[in-house]
Amino acid sequence: MPALNDTLAVVMGGGRGQRLYPLTKLRSKPAVPIAGKYRLIDIPISNCINSGIYRIAVLTQFNSHSLHRHITQAYNFDTFHIGWVQIFAAEQTPDSADWYQGTADAVRKQLFQIKSSQAEYVLILAGDHLYRMDYSEMFDYHCENKADVTVAVQSVAKSEATRLGLLKKESDGRISAFVEKPKDPAVQKQFVSRNDKKRPFLASMGIYLFNTDVLVDVLNQYPDFDDFGGDVLPHAIGAHSVYGFDFEGYWRDIGTIRSFYETNLELTVQDPPFNFHDSNHPIYTHARFLPGSSVEDSRLKDVVLAEGCLIQKSEISHSVVGVRSVISAGTKVRDSILMGADYFTDEAGGDPALPAIGVGPNGSISGAIIDKNARIGANVTIKPFPPGTDIVTENWTVQDGIVVIPKNAIIFPGTRIEPGK
Repeated sequence: MPALNDTLAVVMGGGRGQRLYPLTKLRSKPAVPIAGKYRLIDIPISNCINSGIYRIAVLTQFNSHSLHRHITQAYNFDTFHIGWVQIFAAEQTPDSADWYQGTADAVRKQLFQIKSSQAEYVLILAGDHLYRMDYSEMFDYHCENKADVTVAVQSVAKSEATRLGLLKKESDGRISAFVEKPKDPAVQKQFVSRNDKKRPFLASMGIYLFNTDVLVDVLNQYPDFDDFGGDVLPHAIGAHSVYGFDFEGYWRDIGTIRSFYETNLELTVQDPPFNFHDSNHPIYTHARFLPGSSVEDSRLKDVVLAEGCLIQKSEISHSVVGVRSVISAGTKVRDSILMGADYFTDEAGGDPALPAIGVGPNGSISGAIIDKNARIGANVTIKPFPPGTDIVTENWTVQDGIVVIPKNAIIFPGTRIEPGK
């Protein structure tokens, strides 16, 4: 059996993330914080490390500064270790003056570095999913079937069909048909693969294991193939041995504000569907030297609370409170995500006439996402809007009914953000 040392993981980290805007206004999608202290990119990198894959390349392009900084600060193997986490940044070369045109094109433009690794296998991963997976099981399945390409697949509901790639898998595991994000109900009907009304489809998880020579040949032979789902995979099914690896565990594609909001809040309930408390398969991130959170005369119920926070005489429920968050006395927070701050308030400086970083006193925050370093003044009210509502203003937005306060935004005292205002 070939060894995992022969595998190079390539994480797609260059997406613009328009559906996650304004969280992606100042950062790329994989750099978006999640669960109070992590970033989305931590998930695939941690899965690789826990699976025994120690050579990891992250392809970056859009708003990549914070992602580069996080990776270089968080993932440093010692000099006696064979592993590394490297950044393959988009660049102009004598062969190509264009930026990445899609996932497959991004890998094509880095084929020189991929071939230089001398890896026999390339594992393609997305940088915006939440799941815990042992890739070694997929690797063993790939080798046992002598596959050219193996795709991780999961059963999904009909509501997910239009935003995922659907496939048909034969009894021997071979994938016989694939369609990317079908909108036509007639096409969807052709891809019903399971006798399960709740989850009738099999969908690609965007996780692909290629034999390196097959990947190189396809990308070189078809220079107009820009995406794996839309171009490479349909072609490979007809020309190569492509198998589907079933994954039954928790998996969320965090591609929209709504999915980001709901996924975070799922973590706050008792017995959450995804558990960060796993000592055998931990999720790694940048190590911060922060004090324990201080909670003064407050009531917290179903809360994920990160370190370095200061909470005074407040009520918080069903919410995520990120690193260095400040919540002042008399404030109620529910059904919300507070990402916290990049620094403590006394380090921020600036105009003393502005509200301090954090949530000011006597506020009421519900149904909101408050990005890092936001300044929420006293007596501010934020309430959710009906689902489907989209509003854009200078200091805040509403996406699918969820109020989003962007990074570094200022909400002045007495502001009311609610339906009808």
